Amino acid sequence: MASNKKRQLNEPLVEEEFCLEDILAEYGGSRGQKLMEAVERSVDHTEEEPPKPPKRPRGETDISKDLPKAPRPISLEQMVGNTVDAVMEERREEEPILQPRKGLFSRRKAEEDTERLFEPPEPEEELTEADEIGEEPDLRTAAADAREDYKTRSAMLLPAFFLALIPTALLALEEQGILIPLWSGRPKNQAIVLLVCLVLSAILCRGVFAKVLERLREKRCTSEVLVAAAAAAAMGDCVVRFVSAARADVTPYAAVSCLALFFAQLGNTRLDRGYFDTFRAASMDDEPPYLIAETERAACKQRGAVFGFYTTAQRTDDSVLAQTVLLPLLGVAAVVFAGLTSLGKGRGSDFLLHLSIILSGAAGFVLPLCFSLPWARLARHLQKAGCAVAGFQGAEKISRRKCMILTDTDLFPPGAVQLNGMKIYGEERWKVVSYAASMARAADCGLGRLFTEVLRSEMGDHLKVDQFAFYEEGGYAGTIRGESVLLGTASFMRKMDVRLPGDINLKTGIFLAVDKELVAVFAVKYNPSENVDFALKMLRKNSVSTILATRDPNVTPALLKRKFGKRTRMEYPNLMVRVALSEAGKDRDLPRALLFREGLLPYAETVVGSRRMVRTVRWNTLISLAGSVAGTLLTAYLASVGGYALMSPLTLEAFLLLWTAPVVLLSDLSARY
Repeated sequence: MASNKKRQLNEPLVEEEFCLEDILAEYGGSRGQKLMEAVERSVDHTEEEPPKPPKRPRGETDISKDLPKAPRPISLEQMVGNTVDAVMEERREEEPILQPRKGLFSRRKAEEDTERLFEPPEPEEELTEADEIGEEPDLRTAAADAREDYKTRSAMLLPAFFLALIPTALLALEEQGILIPLWSGRPKNQAIVLLVCLVLSAILCRGVFAKVLERLREKRCTSEVLVAAAAAAAMGDCVVRFVSAARADVTPYAAVSCLALFFAQLGNTRLDRGYFDTFRAASMDDEPPYLIAETERAACKQRGAVFGFYTTAQRTDDSVLAQTVLLPLLGVAAVVFAGLTSLGKGRGSDFLLHLSIILSGAAGFVLPLCFSLPWARLARHLQKAGCAVAGFQGAEKISRRKCMILTDTDLFPPGAVQLNGMKIYGEERWKVVSYAASMARAADCGLGRLFTEVLRSEMGDHLKVDQFAFYEEGGYAGTIRGESVLLGTASFMRKMDVRLPGDINLKTGIFLAVDKELVAVFAVKYNPSENVDFALKMLRKNSVSTILATRDPNVTPALLKRKFGKRTRMEYPNLMVRVALSEAGKDRDLPRALLFREGLLPYAETVVGSRRMVRTVRWNTLISLAGSVAGTLLTAYLASVGGYALMSPLTLEAFLLLWTAPVVLLSDLSARY
């Protein structure tokens, strides 16, 4: 008992509130349980009705007066309460007041004594982009869907073009003074013909209205919305022109809306063609050889995967985002200006006329082409080169840094590195080749393939390399079968105190030393490739910098200048950075582009083409939005002063086509590199 108390005194003093059930649970298997059983038996006896005493004969004395009185019946709750009080009192007399306790009656720290009403929420894990990507359709299915959409819309494109030329041609002939039967001088006939042409154009270009519904569900206002609104206003104006004599004596602007619908249809058609070429190229292999992902410093070529490619390709481009910001304002401004120039001057019958004019100036012809034209050209070019980029977002991510990570295998692909001979000093040939191949394999550099081929010819095997390490001086160190092995350049061997023969002068030689003794010299030759030379010139021409993340000690900026020209310049970080960047090539991040061909040229074409496409889309958007603002303000001003002669349908078409020309030219140049 004393030892138990001593052990209890060494425990921390804690406090806790108790309930009756806890107390009973603590004492259920010991003295408390026995007390409770006794209490229950006594209660059962007291609750029974006492038997009636027998009648006492005369002359006998009543001795019950001398006996103690029977206890009063009490309830079970009272009995339990009294028993517990007695037990607690007994323990207080036997034990110190501040005695530490264990189990149920242990005193806990104050912060643990109070029950928490709620637990603080655990920090939520940040979802990565890969976690947010759900189930994706098969790329073959996506290519088939894009092909079907392209065929459907392109079939309507040529008829819509010729139909849009009909009202334009009639207006042009009339302006030249040529009288056209049933047209010249007959406003109602003109209204009917223009209305019919516009309705037929809307039917042929119904894909534009489907796009409008899609954009509205996405809560985005793009050029298709303004084009559809301008077409609806022009239809209404044709009806007003036919039934109202109070309307201004001006030809309806339905011809402008017909051309606007054609250009919107053209933009959607080119968009579908770009997705078809992209998904068709991406579906060539479920596990493509390589992908291009973005890193903090540059674009990086990694192991191939297709998960996430479709989702990235379907994301919104910058042109749509910019239109969503500005075009709602232009649409509201068009309604306000139309009301001020018509209703504000007491000419309510001209409201639809002015609204169709101003909306046509705001929508323009070129906005649907900002992304679709350069996108279709790039997708077609890359599809022929065996590559695919994941839409605007994929192109923007891999070209954002204007930089690429290049490894030694990118610059010198398989076959470009040759072994011109070897010289062995005092060791067996199989051992030398096996040691060199094992070290090159552990380094995971371009020399590994070369030495592995030599090892196969010698019927040798790779050996386990322990304590492998890279050296900034241009070599590797490790332990094979208990022997210290060094592999690297001549300068590395000298710095590691390995004596070299004086008659050896190899700029790209590889030396092998075992226990600080030279055992072999390999004459390695690096042959420049024409494709690599062309790719490096392309990168330099398009201002795309490169980071040299090589593990081959011979592949340095000096070697590249000798092989590919003095203008070849690359960033050459320290060894730790080079190894880390080359390790990034072994990852498998979300694919921003897919590569199905070996070599640097497809890699460079994808990055350069993506950069040119992104830059072209942004310039196209800037030019188009400037044209929309100018068109809105100019048409609103001319409508307010009644300058219909300066703003005829043909004049407005010419104005909008002038803004289209630079966008078409830039889009054509985006794929020429």
